Amino acid sequence: MPNILIVDDQPCIQQLLSEELIRDGYRVASVGDAKSLKEHLIFSQPDLVLLDLYLDGPEGFGLLEDIKRQYPHLPVIIVTAYDGYRDDPRLSHADGYVLKNICFDQLKQKIAQVLRSNEPFRQQWKQSHVARNLAQLMDIDSYAKKKIIPLGL
Repeated sequence: MPNILIVDDQPCIQQLLSEELIRDGYRVASVGDAKSLKEHLIFSQPDLVLLDLYLDGPEGFGLLEDIKRQYPHLPVIIVTAYDGYRDDPRLSHADGYVLKNICFDQLKQKIAQVLRSNEPFRQQWKQSHVARNLAQLMDIDSYAKKKIIPLGL
């Protein structure tokens, strides 16, 4: 089953979305801020990201840009309470836009649609992601040895 990463600063939203998606058979992880998102992307392999635009401010726009720059084939669906951004050019790289709602049907349909359309890139992305992460870890390891920092922390 695909791995979905939820990025939302409200724990109740993370929990609600997680429970609903897990019930449908998805594997789900969630983070609440930009730093956690960046760390999670380095060490995991989500198949899709659900991104809230407002994480303690309007940093979701920049996060979308960062994700698409580093992982161009990783689909990102914007999940927000604000309808006014649907046509915002800053969101042109998003793979979908869904309003937060009590009814999850629209979100589930968008997730299924994006995962289906992204299937050809998913395996390729996972393989390149593993190679990039190994290179980053090797670089961290060499830096730690130079600084004599034990990696077992």
